[in-house]
Amino acid sequence: MNLPEFLILAAALFSVGLYGVLSQQSIVMVMMGLELMINGVIVAAAAFWYFVRPAADAQVLILVAVTAMAVEMAAGFAVTTAIFRSRDIDVVDAAADLKG
Repeated sequence: MNLPEFLILAAALFSVGLYGVLSQQSIVMVMMGLELMINGVIVAAAAFWYFVRPAADAQVLILVAVTAMAVEMAAGFAVTTAIFRSRDIDVVDAAADLKG
């Protein structure tokens, strides 16, 4: 695969994630859309680093980004589960009173 093919894949992932974030009302579906958007950015960054300047430090940075994304999503799902258990809220509009 060449760089343009990876960038098309990244753009497709980001676009599907953006559609998911903007069209869904379920908190879990919005978080899945955010996950796809972040994956699209990571694919694009990894492709740029691989084709422009292949180095081991870029692989480490991608690994750190994926790990941070996994931790962020785990924390987000924990908060979503706590909100659902305490208030029986599972849609984004009903959770709007939580913003500070």
